[in-house]
Amino acid sequence: MVDFQNEQDMIDFGEELAKHLFPNAIITLEGELGVGKTTFTKGIGKGLGVTKIINSPTFTIVKEYQGRMPFYHFDAYRLEGENEELGFEEMFENDGICVIEWPMYIQDILPVNRLEIHMTKNNDQTRRMDFIAHGEKYQQLLKEMDICYN
Repeated sequence: MVDFQNEQDMIDFGEELAKHLFPNAIITLEGELGVGKTTFTKGIGKGLGVTKIINSPTFTIVKEYQGRMPFYHFDAYRLEGENEELGFEEMFENDGICVIEWPMYIQDILPVNRLEIHMTKNNDQTRRMDFIAHGEKYQQLLKEMDICYN
């Protein structure tokens, strides 16, 4: 669990997390609208050396950026109930980093091994992240960053 006082804290943490990411890393972000999923993703992109502006891919579903590794930012919100083949598995299996907002809408195609992050807004408008590491690499990543996880 990690708490954040403001947006800059979330960006800084995303940037730090990016330093520990490895090729083919999958990160899922769960939380209500406005909790800061895209803000956090901006920090990951910054940490990966992405120079383009990162914004929500709500209408395009996925945006690809170049940094020290390919960086794929997914927003699966509009995919609720969709069953068609979208080619996401290819992106999950290459050497890039995938950050997926609203992963519950593509749950059936997500890789088993991933870092699951649950984001919540506290009553005082600060934010909280809880982590679930699925797989040894993700457990090791959180240990390196000294983050408690489930």
